Amino acid sequence: MEHRCGDEQRKSRGGDCNYVVSVIPSEVEESLIYSVGMKRVSFILIITFILESLLAEEIKDFGKDRLNSSPRHAHWLDIKSGGHTLKAFVVYPERKDKAPAVLVVSEIFGLTDWVRSLCDELAENGVIAIAPDLHGGRKFEDLDAARKATSELAKEQVKSDLDATADYALTQIPSCNGILAVCGFCWGGGVTFAYANENRKLKAAYSFYGSAPDSPDKVKNIACPVYGFYAENDERVNATIPKAEELMKAANKKYEPVIYKDAGHGFMRSGDPSNPNFREADKKARDEAWARWKKLLAEL
Repeated sequence: MEHRCGDEQRKSRGGDCNYVVSVIPSEVEESLIYSVGMKRVSFILIITFILESLLAEEIKDFGKDRLNSSPRHAHWLDIKSGGHTLKAFVVYPERKDKAPAVLVVSEIFGLTDWVRSLCDELAENGVIAIAPDLHGGRKFEDLDAARKATSELAKEQVKSDLDATADYALTQIPSCNGILAVCGFCWGGGVTFAYANENRKLKAAYSFYGSAPDSPDKVKNIACPVYGFYAENDERVNATIPKAEELMKAANKKYEPVIYKDAGHGFMRSGDPSNPNFREADKKARDEAWARWKKLLAEL
């Protein structure tokens, strides 16, 4: 509602009468301000939710197409580990003789379809790939949830589960030839290097962009060669390499780290062509890493 000025008011304003006087009661005005404010808050919350959803999309799973079209046999296992039953996924190679077994340690996202599809890639290259579900069946689309859950995993339980899986592979899989190796990615890459120090039955360890050990006690028991696969644009991890090289050399252990040019952390996942968030530079690193890995697997 408006109020236009009269002659006297016009004179007092120098002839300008283009002003409006609000006659809205103050409590109504406050209500309107509150309503507008709430709409703005709601809008911000909606935008925030959308952005969070987009971020969650970035780590959504993929890999089922490969699993569904693979000619290789795969199945789930129940493995006794301490006082609980551990699930594991195993894929067998198509070959006429017995094969080495490779333990596969996942990223912080758990035993995803992508990890299982990588097991199929390993089996395609002649080994039995067996991946224990160290996260107890949990799936994560939110990065913080994955970080939190992984940080809560007890190191003793992880080791116990890996030991149980290793023992199963060596004693309960008739087509295994008695040779055992381990590989891991991101968090699993760090676990892989650590597990090489805890299981002297291992014949090789393949650590993909995982932090390396930083003290003599973490390498003194390693009985197998450790092969590192690292990304050039990943200094958080790469900064741990020189110390590990120093420690392994002093302990007379074999450690061969390779840094792949232009790659980013997680290049085995992000360089996979079936990844919705595929990165070309990471594909090049992935291809080069696989070429190297295939030769190493053939040496088992």
